Amino acid sequence: MNGMDIEPSALSLLPPLVAIGLAIWTRQVYVALATGIWLGWTILNGGNPVTGLAGSIEGTVLVLGEPGNTRVLLFSLLIGALVIYVEASGGVEGFVRWLERRRLVSNVRGAGILAWLIGITIFIESNITLLVTGAVCRPLFDRYRAAREKLAYVADSTSAPICILIPFNAWGALVLGILGSLGISQPVQVFVRSIPLNLYAIAAVLLSGFTAWRGLNIGPMKRAEERAAQGIVLSEAGALTVDEALFRARLSKQVTPRAFNMLIPILTMVVTMPVGLYITGNGVLSQGSGSTSVLWAVIAGNVAAWVLMLAQRFASLDELVRLGLKGVEALVGLVLILLLALTLGDICNKLGTGPYVAEVVRDLVKPVVLVPATFVTAALIAFATGTSWGTFAIMIPIAVPAAQALGLPLAPFLAASLSGGVFGDHASPISDTTIVASLASATDVIDHVRTQLPYALLAATVATAGFALVGAMI
Repeated sequence: MNGMDIEPSALSLLPPLVAIGLAIWTRQVYVALATGIWLGWTILNGGNPVTGLAGSIEGTVLVLGEPGNTRVLLFSLLIGALVIYVEASGGVEGFVRWLERRRLVSNVRGAGILAWLIGITIFIESNITLLVTGAVCRPLFDRYRAAREKLAYVADSTSAPICILIPFNAWGALVLGILGSLGISQPVQVFVRSIPLNLYAIAAVLLSGFTAWRGLNIGPMKRAEERAAQGIVLSEAGALTVDEALFRARLSKQVTPRAFNMLIPILTMVVTMPVGLYITGNGVLSQGSGSTSVLWAVIAGNVAAWVLMLAQRFASLDELVRLGLKGVEALVGLVLILLLALTLGDICNKLGTGPYVAEVVRDLVKPVVLVPATFVTAALIAFATGTSWGTFAIMIPIAVPAAQALGLPLAPFLAASLSGGVFGDHASPISDTTIVASLASATDVIDHVRTQLPYALLAATVATAGFALVGAMI
């Protein structure tokens, strides 16, 4: 039996649900994800656990061989090199001193607001948003004894949610492409009308801003903040997964802290991203390759860091190579988690997890129920599969034509589909965005999931009620 022969059924829910449950319960993310992958391939192979194991290995190899996935994994590894370069060159310390001299950031609130502002300003690509927010604000959160989990939450809440609210990036291009393939006559107009109705994305951004401003602590986040206030930056479990040596790197020569040693590599990376999109899109920014552009951007950032350190003559070429490899090595564990998450997403696609969930609720016909049901369905698909883009590809072709057939406005159903996809991307422990947010903020993945989930659920509750109201008005 293979993925082409199997009919979507309730069994398709088992791999992601088992993986998510095990990850949260045991905190052994590697084991949890590997179990989910093995279970999925066992189902595909008619319940044979031995051929399921063989399929799991081969499936992981095939996912690793997919160019887009390989680029994302390389990007994630090279983040480690960039972080260690800006730290060792005195760029981080110099930037913190620069902010404090000008009294731009002098406390926990200032650090949180800065993280939020960076997140809503950089909307070209979600991973770039996460990396820049983490690189700039992590040292500030550590200095003022704020929880890194709070930084990861703010960064995560302003990456995918902001990207989907702005049509001028790869996210917008994807949505417009799907709408165009459905024969929608004015896809841009429908998308633009859906933006103010994208209630989860708006709620997530506003709630994270309020949290940064007022220091709102809900559930596990309160305990994380209490721990951080004692100067303990990581939980006991987090200390086993995050290499703190990465943030204490020093060169053999004395280095004068300078803010531009951090700002120039990061700005180089941010500027390279749209350039990469323009080149790979043959002059059309929205049609560029996000994975290629992200990889180019982080390579450019590393090159800029090299040039700065060599020009200032406080590092040899040999030392830079060894330092970069040390940074890459520090992130191998998190990148392995990302690889396993991508593999689990692939097996969910083969099992038809998304189409099954969509089929279960397709017969709801009253708009007051149908619009919020569209959001909840998309949220469940995205949470179980860890992919917003995959959810868009499943839900938009179902929800938008259904609305068209019923003579209902398309924008609310598009917005509900997009909102649900972003919720899953934001909250799921197997989402690549969740993992990169943890990586960029130097915190444990499960710590990030546990502390972020109450906020995500609060925003989702508000969005569900809002979509019911929107449904009642159409």
